[in-house]
Formats: sequence, structure tokens, C-alpha cells
Amino acid sequence: MKIKDILGISKAKLIKGNINDGIDNFSKDTRTIKEGDTYIGIAGEVYDGSKFYKEALEKGAKTCILKGSEEDFKEIDNYDGNIILVEDTLEFLMEIAKRKRDSLKIPIVAVTGSVGKTSTKNIIADVLGTKYKVKKTGGNLNTNIGIALTILEIKDEEVLVLEMGMSKFGEIRELSNIAKPDIAVITNIGTAHIGYLGSRENILKAKLEILEGLKGPIIINNDNDLLNAWHKNNTIANKVITYGINTESDYQARDLEYDNLGSHFKLNNEEVLVNVLGEHFIYNAMAAYAVADLFKISHDLVREKLQNLVVEPGRMEIIKRRDYTIINDAYNASFDSVYYALQVLSSFPGRKIAVLGDILELGDWGEKIHRDIGGLVQDNKIDILITIGSLAEYISDEAIKRGMTKDKVRHYLKRDEAINYINEIKRANDIILVKASHGMELIKVVENI
Repeated sequence: MKIKDILGISKAKLIKGNINDGIDNFSKDTRTIKEGDTYIGIAGEVYDGSKFYKEALEKGAKTCILKGSEEDFKEIDNYDGNIILVEDTLEFLMEIAKRKRDSLKIPIVAVTGSVGKTSTKNIIADVLGTKYKVKKTGGNLNTNIGIALTILEIKDEEVLVLEMGMSKFGEIRELSNIAKPDIAVITNIGTAHIGYLGSRENILKAKLEILEGLKGPIIINNDNDLLNAWHKNNTIANKVITYGINTESDYQARDLEYDNLGSHFKLNNEEVLVNVLGEHFIYNAMAAYAVADLFKISHDLVREKLQNLVVEPGRMEIIKRRDYTIINDAYNASFDSVYYALQVLSSFPGRKIAVLGDILELGDWGEKIHRDIGGLVQDNKIDILITIGSLAEYISDEAIKRGMTKDKVRHYLKRDEAINYINEIKRANDIILVKASHGMELIKVVENI
């Protein structure tokens, strides 16, 4: 795009520079600005990015898109570069991302769900990467800003895989209308963000907003009760493709087994190995199979990729420490992901230690969900339970009520006290699971044990 192409969007006007200059490589973070980039000053809850335009220009930004009046930027003549003023930088970013998307001739795959979005996105991107040049949303950039910036970064890629997150109604609708995906995947409907939306049924409605801009098929986890019921009763025009373990589906895993190589299963009579432990990664793999078939990628390539996945830190990451093992699943948590993580922990030989912290954003559901997790701890025959945080005390309390002896349970409000206790009791052949919401920063537990 050239500057002249975007004038008028959110009342954009050029107050300094060359109307024929191109704009590319958008960034909202002055810390990552490189020579020739376009800086866009997004206003956040704490900082107004437009106020940092001098730093962006000093670091080599060629163009700055800012919110304000000419009176606010009297010093621009002291710097080289183009200065564009808009009424709303976020509105401007969304609109140019839509225009860029409309000009793209490549397929887009969108992934959403309560749990497993990032892992599923990564596996799908890895599988598609066996045949195509793939772009995907980096890290956890699954909001409107992250999606828009990812679309604007597209150059010569052949496929785009986007993760779409939300915490309230309307957010997935906005993302779907920006990205206009050709294929959508919904991993499950759980309790993440239930504190904002009030019920799992409302979470389903919010996730199904992905249909708003969807052009082609939707792939769903058929074992999920709400998605299963929706599929049986839906009347949408889009084709629905299903995957599952316990429910008859288009892609159905059978004969699940786990060993030191990972998770083994049969998928439509093919032997498959995913080199990550856990039933949830089997679900993720089936979603990738369904996408791969739509792209006509051979199953041999898919199986080879699944055997050599590289898991992001903090997501079922197995860490060998001398003579004991840590399962680092500390990046985030929900009831469903704790359920799967405890299953994996229980499958290991050796003494099983669960270090569990608060799950956040549950609202009035906080006590119930943490108590339900306490029941899972006892059901999975965990040897030692250590909980951290105010809500996690419900986990400890419920585990004891369900029959776990008090000497096997410890609760701490402070993370450092828990670290000291773990270091006192750990011994050879222990398997230590660490899991909580990201805000609890239990990665520090992993780093210090």
C-alpha cells in the first residue's frame, strides 16, 4: 500500500511526508521497530502509543500513524519520516487489515475454542508447512490487534493460520469479519472466561460467531457436549467436519496408548504417534488431520510431522532435572486443561506431585471449578498435592474431603513458600506437574525447582 491509498480511513491525513511512499511492516511497539517500519500508536489502558512517535522515528520508522491534532505534534519537523494523523488508530488498523485481507488470494485457517487454541494452531501450521509456506499468529497474539498485524505482515506466504481468542460477545465476530477464514476449527467449549460470559452456553454462542465471516467448512470436536448438540441441531450452510475419541466422528481416534515416545492411537485404521503426552494432543492432531485432508496433504507427511512436534514452553513441556521430571504446563489453565494434565501425570510411574495454582477469570464459578479440580486430583490418585493462591485452597480442601490424607496436601498463599517446600521434599523418580493461570506466574516455580 502507498500512503495515498489509505488517506481518508478513519479521517487519515498526511501532515508531513510523501504521499507516494509505501507503508509496510507495521508495528505497535517501539521496542521492536526496525529501519523502514510503519509505527502505529495504539492507545492502551495505561499508555497512549501515539505519544512515543519520537522514539519510533529515532529507531528508524519511516512512517508514524498517530491519533491527535497537528497541535499535539509540533516537533515533527525535527525528525525525518511521514506523519499521518487519524481519528482512531485501532479503527484505522482494523480497516486496513480488512483491505489487505480482501486483496489476498491465499486460504486462511482460523482456530478458536476454550482450550488448546495455541497448540492446535501450531500443529496445523506445522502440518501445512510440509507442503506450503505458512504464516501463523505468533505466540498468543489472538486479539483484534494481533490478528490485524499478522494479516498486514503477509508477503509471499501461501497459507495463513490464525488463532482467535475472546472474553466477551462480539470479539470473535469482529475477528471473523476481518480475516474471512476459509476454514474454521473449534477445539472445545469449556469454562475459560465463564466469569465474563456467565455460562458455557454463552461461551458456545460467542465462539460460533466465527461463522460470521467463514467461507468454507467448520471442523469441531464432536466429543464436546455442547458442540455435539449444536452439530445435531444446526442448519448452517457450511459443511461440518467432526473429530472425536468417544463419539462416532469423521476422524475418530481408537486404541489410545502412552509411553516414553508420546501418545499412540489409531485414526481411521492408521497408526499415529504424537510425540507429546496427553489425550488433548490427540484431539489437536485429529484437527490437523482434518485440515490436512482439505489441503490434500499426504498422511505420510502428517504422521512424520506429528512424531516431531516442537512444543512451546509451558505447554505440557517435559523437563528432565537430574533424577526427577517436571511437567511444565504453567502457561495457562482451565478446568479442561487441568483435567488432561492430571491424566498425563497419573500415567507416569514414580511419585506423582501436582502443583496447582489459581484459575482466574471464573467469576462466581471460582469455588465450584476449583473444588471440581480437587475431585480430579483424588480421582487420578495423585500422591502429593501442593496448591498456591486464594482460589486454589478450594482444590486442597476438596481433595481432603474426597479422601486425600492431610499430610499429603499443602496449601500456600505465597509462591516462594511453595518452592521451598517442593525443594525440601522432592526426590528421585518424582514427577512434578506445575499448572495455573498465566497470571499466577508459576513458571517461577518451574525455574526454581
